[in-house]
Amino acid sequence: MPKMKTHKGAAKRFKKTGTGKMKRNHSYTSHMMIHKSQKQKRNLRKSAIATSTLAKKVKKMINA
Repeated sequence: MPKMKTHKGAAKRFKKTGTGKMKRNHSYTSHMMIHKSQKQKRNLRKSAIATSTLAKKVKKMINA
């Protein structure tokens, strides 16, 4: 059976942390920023941990 190929789109969007969790960035950060509050924009800059169900799928895609 051939090796699994890495899903490049997922590999660019997710990183694996030292404990094995999947780190992701927030959406809603590319345009229409004038309508968002400064607090919302500041919080969107921070990364987040993917949920366990999403993390399972992502780990398969990036072969982690």
